[in-house]
Amino acid sequence: MQLDPREASLVEVFRRLPLETAAELSTLAERLAALPPHTRIDWSDSWTNEDLQEFRAASLRRLDADESH
Repeated sequence: MQLDPREASLVEVFRRLPLETAAELSTLAERLAALPPHTRIDWSDSWTNEDLQEFRAASLRRLDADESH
């Protein structure tokens, strides 16, 4: 199967995830794909400011760790 650059990038990123995280992401993607077209999802109440700060900090730590390898 031939992948376009965006698909290839997604597969590459997915392969770098820990197995448990990849499974969670796969489950979420399947749930989203099952939604009817043009379904609007309101995520605004799902993340508190503290959640966002923790996510940003963890993302920066991962980026720093990736760059140091």
